[in-house]
Amino acid sequence: MPNREFYEVDVPIHDTANPDRRGLHVFTGEADSPATALRRAHKVYDAALAAHTAGLEIPGKQPDNWGAAGLRPGWQLEWTAATAGPWKSPYSWTTRSDFTL
Repeated sequence: MPNREFYEVDVPIHDTANPDRRGLHVFTGEADSPATALRRAHKVYDAALAAHTAGLEIPGKQPDNWGAAGLRPGWQLEWTAATAGPWKSPYSWTTRSDFTL
């Protein structure tokens, strides 16, 4: 079985009603490569959008931890500009000893 690690997929987004409003949608989950991570992120997003469009509840996290929380109807994801790589905690530079009480 391939080595799996936690990946992050960053997808630029823009508001279709006001294209100057831009942002980033971040997906995380387990994968064996950046290509697999990108494919899984796109798959869970498509499933969430389909559920929302049908008036159904958005699916939760999948067994490999991929999910599409925070769906933003009216915003377009720019999948061709998406990037994928190993997830890095934004808090990894801190440790408990960094804080004084």
